[in-house]
Amino acid sequence: MSWVALLVAGGVCYLVKLFGYLAPHHWLEHPRIRQMAGMVTVALLSALFAVQALGSGHSLVLDARVPALGVAALLLSRRAPFIVVVVVAGAVAALLRLAT
Repeated sequence: MSWVALLVAGGVCYLVKLFGYLAPHHWLEHPRIRQMAGMVTVALLSALFAVQALGSGHSLVLDARVPALGVAALLLSRRAPFIVVVVVAGAVAALLRLAT
């Protein structure tokens, strides 16, 4: 990546952030804007989660992380404490990697 592209991308990010601070308050209070902001946040986090959980380089990988995520989702749906979810999902992934 060239330095010019990097500086332009950084400048664009800065301007977008600055626009958020300079936008009139009544624009941000509009119900549709609030709803979109919530949905964009969830979509971004979901995309980051999917890339980290299922990706390796430029390919889709179904390894021990997938069953561990299933266990984590099950425990979260049962309202288990977060530390329990992390430890159990990590143990499931470790045991599956050890077995394969």
